[in-house]
Amino acid sequence: MIESRRLLLREWRESDLEVFAAMGADEKVMEHFPSTLTPAQSAEFVARIRQHFVKCGYGLWAVECRNGPPFIGFVGLMQVGFDAPFTPAVEIGWRLAREAWGRGYASEAASAALRSAFESLELDEVVSFTVPANTRSWKVMERIGMRRSPADDFDHPRLPEGDPLRRHVLYRMRALDWSLASEPVRD
Repeated sequence: MIESRRLLLREWRESDLEVFAAMGADEKVMEHFPSTLTPAQSAEFVARIRQHFVKCGYGLWAVECRNGPPFIGFVGLMQVGFDAPFTPAVEIGWRLAREAWGRGYASEAASAALRSAFESLELDEVVSFTVPANTRSWKVMERIGMRRSPADDFDHPRLPEGDPLRRHVLYRMRALDWSLASEPVRD
């Protein structure tokens, strides 16, 4: 489990699945993905998340509010599952229920996940990517200290030519940048 001021990043529980399935069926939550998910597809996704934890020791943690809902979505780390100029790589990603948007939860949880990536897992670099229209996500990437070089932007290999979601922006955070950014401010 990873803790932040307001949140717990924890293992998934069976009670999370119904809320997660509702998120996957929400057109606004899934706006920047190829489609919404059926309950079966959401359950398969959680099964893949659990397998990733077993294989790698990290993954997409369920996010719980300390003084609020027991499940608001996920935030965490996954190995990128396709070939691209920046792979192999570990991606930080998030998906929160619409009711949790606009409260800083994604940034808070992602910062905690980055701390785990660099301090506990000792990764050299973490990436994140999304479609250019997903301004909410790339603003989170910037708030947590990730940086974009337009030269790194890419076409997602799992989406066909002409798909409006094919183009992606890529952000990066290197361990050295994290250690410099996380040093205490000195007078």
